[in-house]
Amino acid sequence: MELRQLRYFVRVVELGSMGRAAQDLGVVTSALSQQISRLESELSTRLLQRTSTGVVPTAAGIALRQEAELVLRHAANAADAARAARLSGQVTIGMAPTTSSVLGVPLLRAMEQRYPEVRLHLVESLSGNLAHMLSRRQLDLAVLFHAGSQRGWNVRPVLSEQLFVIARPSLYGLPASGSLSLSDIIDLPLVLPTGSHGLRVIIDAAFFHYGREPNVVAQVDGLSMLMDIVHAGVAATIQPGAAVVRAQEADFLRLPLDHDTMVRRNLIASLADDQLSPAGLAARIVLGDVMRELVAQGRWPGASLVA
Repeated sequence: MELRQLRYFVRVVELGSMGRAAQDLGVVTSALSQQISRLESELSTRLLQRTSTGVVPTAAGIALRQEAELVLRHAANAADAARAARLSGQVTIGMAPTTSSVLGVPLLRAMEQRYPEVRLHLVESLSGNLAHMLSRRQLDLAVLFHAGSQRGWNVRPVLSEQLFVIARPSLYGLPASGSLSLSDIIDLPLVLPTGSHGLRVIIDAAFFHYGREPNVVAQVDGLSMLMDIVHAGVAATIQPGAAVVRAQEADFLRLPLDHDTMVRRNLIASLADDQLSPAGLAARIVLGDVMRELVAQGRWPGASLVA
């Protein structure tokens, strides 16, 4: 008795048809029928009964299906354990502060569950710094917002983040809900990252096309200090929704900016496949899975998956 035969048999019972099961499994119907016949011969009993609409399991077939599903689950678990056990070593992954606030802990948990022998080294820095570190091979992977024209990288767009005006409630006369346009915030005092920051490039470009400059009263490249300034009511800011994940969200007003270019793409950038270790390749898959799961579960504020 082979695992393949059990898998074939279970699928035939699930679909109730040899033809549909063969198509689903990617084999020809005659080959599938032959494997089922061999299984019946080995067990010396009839497992399937033909009907006008397909096939149904006999009493012996019902009993075999229950045990076969258990065997297949155990085999899958054993294969997963074996694959995980083969992977070990360290993978270094870079993230911007806003990204790590949403992604850091879920990624660690997912890697611990799937590949417990792989150790993660997480680096939090500005996106531009992370790109330089990846170029110097100080990182294996990074979540970046712009990859430029780097050659030799593997770059995969995953999601886009809407940008928000974030401020203390009741300040600056901002509405309690709804979206804002650039004309609504043209005089709003802002604390923003410096011009070398990818987010600042997006903001400046949008204001430039509008024909005005943002009212920047302070420039801060650290997320914690920037949000402290916003919390103190000194100025508002423009950030993705993830910026308030580490803070008490009730302390902040978060209003989406209604502007086509006021979005930030998140890319998974890595060394080329032939330069990544097996642990690095596995971590890249897990990283993408976790990012997509967080968006699907509504746990990444303002984010949407890219096609």
